[in-house]
Amino acid sequence: MTPLISFYFQVHQPYRLRDLRIDEIGCGEPQYFDASKNRAVFRKVAEKCYLPANRLMLELLESYPDFRISYSLSGMFLDQCREYGEDVLESFRKLVTTGRVELLAETYYHSLSSLKSLAEFVTQVRKHTEAIQVLFGKTPSVFRNTELIYRNEIAHVARLMGFRGILAEGADHLLRGRSPNEPFLPPTFRLSRDREGIIRKLRPLPRPAEQIHVLLKNYRLSDDVAFRFSDKSWVGFPLHAETFTDWLTGSGGHCVNLFMDYETFGEHQWADTGIFDFLRALPRIWQERGIRTATPSEVLAAWQREPKSTQRYDAHNFISWADMERDLSAWQGNRIQGAALDAVYALEHAVKATGNPLLLEYWRRLQTSDHFYYMSTKYWSDGDVHKYFSPYESPYEAYRRYSHALCDLRQRVAAETGSTPKKATRRKQR
Repeated sequence: MTPLISFYFQVHQPYRLRDLRIDEIGCGEPQYFDASKNRAVFRKVAEKCYLPANRLMLELLESYPDFRISYSLSGMFLDQCREYGEDVLESFRKLVTTGRVELLAETYYHSLSSLKSLAEFVTQVRKHTEAIQVLFGKTPSVFRNTELIYRNEIAHVARLMGFRGILAEGADHLLRGRSPNEPFLPPTFRLSRDREGIIRKLRPLPRPAEQIHVLLKNYRLSDDVAFRFSDKSWVGFPLHAETFTDWLTGSGGHCVNLFMDYETFGEHQWADTGIFDFLRALPRIWQERGIRTATPSEVLAAWQREPKSTQRYDAHNFISWADMERDLSAWQGNRIQGAALDAVYALEHAVKATGNPLLLEYWRRLQTSDHFYYMSTKYWSDGDVHKYFSPYESPYEAYRRYSHALCDLRQRVAAETGSTPKKATRRKQR
């Protein structure tokens, strides 16, 4: 049986930090983010990726009635659309109105809250779900955590929030020779009564799902497009659509899940690499060969129509889609990352106690995973990737800017609550 093809794209832009000087801390209005830089980057990526890729996707959806795609649009991306790119937002609306595009849920601020605060995590997912409902008239039923961060508990938290599907990395050490091309179930897991109570109070969807399936990224085939497509030293270069289709069908299973950053098209892989021509050719070849595409929800529906024995995907420890390790080391692999992450979440109760929406908004924007990614001190190929994405000269510059913003926020919170700012203590993952 020919597998279904599920194309999923992450669309995200962080708010990059401006150089807040020491003598500015606590003075005037809080100004942590570099508006000029953020606008320039957004418009550059819009012209190279979002607008041309969306035009092509709309053309493909109109030309091939069986073609399906899905997106997760982070809240930070949506906010920047409203600030810098209503044309980009409108182009996504046109895709959604075709009825063949699925929008997934995630944390609004593309944060690492799933590692530190369940209440904050559920609140951000609810905020994101509500934004998708308002902007697109759709209610997501499948969840994608920031950076595909996943473990067994997160799957059951997502189920209790009402989602019937969750995306994760197809990590070799968890698959143990099995194919990632089938839906999996998480092991049975029981949350504490207190944690269940938090979810019941804050969950984004009306009722828990009876069961949740895990859809795994086929990272080898995904990375052939996302990372290796223009690599002239790669044995597969140049990658033709016919060859890639042979690899897809040859991998077997129920569904081949191709998960990648949307910026792959035009930004990471420039137009002159032929990436758009490659993408344009795929639906034609798939139609000729009788290969069907499906959104994550459709993949799960097809699986449940033909009940099969579903295997367990047992992730006791956190995994992600980043770097060679596929763990959390991209964001908390060194002491400065750990200190910054602990410091921002140490402010949670104090920030919320102020009732100040501006301080709350800034605190949440400082949770975005990119800030910690830029502080990575890894070397070799992973280090090169971190350096490529960072807007700063070094990880230490990223930490300095972050620390200054956090120091200013801490002072403002203390002034409003009348308390003395507390230093962060090392917090255990919960």
